[in-house]
Amino acid sequence: MKFFDLHCDTLYRAYKENKSIYKNDFHVSFEKSKRFEKYIQCFAAWIPDEYRGIKALNLFNGCINKLQNEPKKSEFNIVKKPNDFSGGKCAVITVEGGAVLAGDIQKVKYLAENNVKIITLTWNGKCEIGDGCGVICPEGITKFGEQVVKKMEAYGIIIDVSHASEKLFYDVSKIANKPFIATHSNSYSICPHKRNLTDSQFLEIKNRGGVVGITFCSEFLNLNKKAGFDDIVKHVEHFLELGGEDTLSIGSDFDGAEVPSEINSLEKIENLYEYFLKKNYKENLVKKLFFENAYEFMKLHIK
Repeated sequence: MKFFDLHCDTLYRAYKENKSIYKNDFHVSFEKSKRFEKYIQCFAAWIPDEYRGIKALNLFNGCINKLQNEPKKSEFNIVKKPNDFSGGKCAVITVEGGAVLAGDIQKVKYLAENNVKIITLTWNGKCEIGDGCGVICPEGITKFGEQVVKKMEAYGIIIDVSHASEKLFYDVSKIANKPFIATHSNSYSICPHKRNLTDSQFLEIKNRGGVVGITFCSEFLNLNKKAGFDDIVKHVEHFLELGGEDTLSIGSDFDGAEVPSEINSLEKIENLYEYFLKKNYKENLVKKLFFENAYEFMKLHIK
C-alpha cells in the first residue's frame, strides 16, 4: 500500500534522545517503512513554547542536521522540489511552531532554503505570529504574523493551522491567498477538544482546496482517551458527511502523542487501512485518505 503522513514528531524525538531515525523503538523508523510500496513522511522539527530566539533556531538546525546525517538516509529522498516526490520513500521537512522565526521575517527565506515545506504557525501558546489554542482570550494574528503568512506563500511554504486558536484561524483565512491546511486535527463535533476543528473551520479549509490530517492522538479522538479504530472512523465519517472526500488525509502525530495501542506503530497502518475496507469503504476512497489527497495537494502547492 501507499501511505502519506502529514505529521510526526519522530525527528524531534530522535534528535533530543540521540537515537537513530533508521532503526529505533519509536512509532516511526525508516526500517518499519519497508512494507510500503510508496511512503511519504512529514518530519516535524517541533519548537516547544518555551523555546525562543536563537534557542528555537538552534533546535531547528539540530533536527535538520540529524535528518541529513542519518545513516542509510539514501533510502529516503528529502523533498526539495515537487518532482522529488517521484521516489519510493520521501521525507518532507516541516516545522511545528512559528517561534522558530524568532520574530525575524528573513528567517522564512532561511527555512525555505533548508527545504521546509510546511510551518505550523503556533504551538499551544503564544509566539511572535499569534496565539495558539491554549491561549486564554486570544488576540489572533500579529502584524508580524501577517507578514509571515504572505512571505510563506511567496516561498511556497504551506501554512498549517493545527494548534492555532480559533481567532488566529479566521485571521489567517482573511489574509491567505492560497489554500492552507491542518496537518493533525480531528472533528470538534465528535470530540470537543480545543485542538480539533469545528465544522465551519473544516469547511473553510475544504472550500479553499486544503487538506486535513486525521490524527491518532487519543485525547483528540475521544475525551476519555480510550480510543481505537472505531473512533478514527467516526471522525472520518463526520468529515465525509461535510463533503471531505478530497480533503481528508492522515496526520498521525506518531512519536508526539499518546495513541491507541491498535495503531501505535507505523507497521500497524495496514491494519487501519484494512479496517476501513471491512467497514465497506470503497478502496478508491481509502486510497485518497491514506495517500492520494495529501500527495496531490503537496505536489501542487510546494515550490
